[in-house]
Amino acid sequence: MEDRPRGGRGVPLQACGHGHVPCDLAAWLRSRDVAVVVAQEPYKPAGRRPPVLPGYVFVGGDGHLAAWVREDVRVPVVSAPTHWAQRLELGWLTVVQVHLDAYTSAARASQLIDLASMAAGEKGRPLLICGDFNLAPRQEDGVYGDEVSGFTADAERKALEQLLDSAGLVETTKGEGDPTFTFERTFSGRLSRFRCDLALLSDHLAPETPVTTDGTVRTGEQAFTDHSALLLDLPVTPDAADPPEDVLFSIGELTGADPAPGVHRAYQPHKTAMSRQGPSPAARAVTATLTGPLGVSTLLDHGCGRGADVAHYRSAGLEADGYDPHADFGWPRPERGGYDLVTQAFVLNVLPNPWERVRALQDAASFVRPGGHVLVVTRSPEEITKAAAAGGWARHHDGFWSSEGKGTFQRGISAEEAVLLGRHAGLAPAGNSAPRLSLSGVSHVLLSTVAG
Repeated sequence: MEDRPRGGRGVPLQACGHGHVPCDLAAWLRSRDVAVVVAQEPYKPAGRRPPVLPGYVFVGGDGHLAAWVREDVRVPVVSAPTHWAQRLELGWLTVVQVHLDAYTSAARASQLIDLASMAAGEKGRPLLICGDFNLAPRQEDGVYGDEVSGFTADAERKALEQLLDSAGLVETTKGEGDPTFTFERTFSGRLSRFRCDLALLSDHLAPETPVTTDGTVRTGEQAFTDHSALLLDLPVTPDAADPPEDVLFSIGELTGADPAPGVHRAYQPHKTAMSRQGPSPAARAVTATLTGPLGVSTLLDHGCGRGADVAHYRSAGLEADGYDPHADFGWPRPERGGYDLVTQAFVLNVLPNPWERVRALQDAASFVRPGGHVLVVTRSPEEITKAAAAGGWARHHDGFWSSEGKGTFQRGISAEEAVLLGRHAGLAPAGNSAPRLSLSGVSHVLLSTVAG
């Protein structure tokens, strides 16, 4: 894996297999600049005190499931929904690490169904479910000798597929071609090989999250576990913690790297709002292309800024309102709902993380009548990449500080990503018969409150 600079875009996260936690692990983690460690069966007996990892802080769990963070990273909120799952809040991302039942198919199928309920309880919050699932997702992922293993039942695979579909998750460790086995052991003289250590990630995060399987931790000269490690370079910039006072050497002294900077800058997305003398090209395209064919008579401009587009919609004869959370713009939250169309232009691309984007879409969807539509317009990835290069913007989370002094953020968002974000907000793409906007240089997508 290619680690990104500490405090920049990525947070390497280690999903470690079974085993013990010796100094070899600490050295391996430091060499890869891992910020968060989640491990299944990391030590025995399960009830003893957790071992010390130099440069890391134990944040919760036991010998069944446990987690550590690098000492310069703020301790996350950690809980245990069940004895086989541990939940961590890493900023805007929820991580659930699991160790599913190793003995019965029925137990694993039931646990996967429970995971789907847990995922639904996150209400669209970006999610990573990782760990030892003790199953082969596909037949070719489990081999006993020269034959396909019969260890995994169809009910488990069906429950896994239902989890992926209902929660909008991608199995990032699937890959193409032959499987990369993460567990190998000889039973009764025959080699058992499984790809059972998985990382299921929210679909809108998966395309830009490198995931690497590292088998050297179980096969190399310094092996310290019997499962491969999963390394995920997540687009999370961790908040910084004060270094512990009771350590002999800090992680920076051990690695020669600088501590992660804290994320204390107040985001001020309203400062990206343009002062327009007339309507935006997007607003003109709405009245020219959408409102007639869709039968729109009521419209809400969600995130309207100073309201130039609202004035345009009203001048076109629509019953239009505006809303912007920045109070100084003077567009308070409407008391009504049930609009035919809600427009959300250049809002998602100024929000600093995927959870804020999902919540913005959830809020927009709350104003739409059943069968109504949400139009999402964003700056495109190509436009933002070009602007970032020209302006020397610093990387932050999955985008850039467009002005760190002002606290403004920008990320290019494609129509495909907006569709995925919309799914987590309860929206679906409008049908193929929906009218198409004529807009150049930006991304846009029409979403519906019902499947199109």
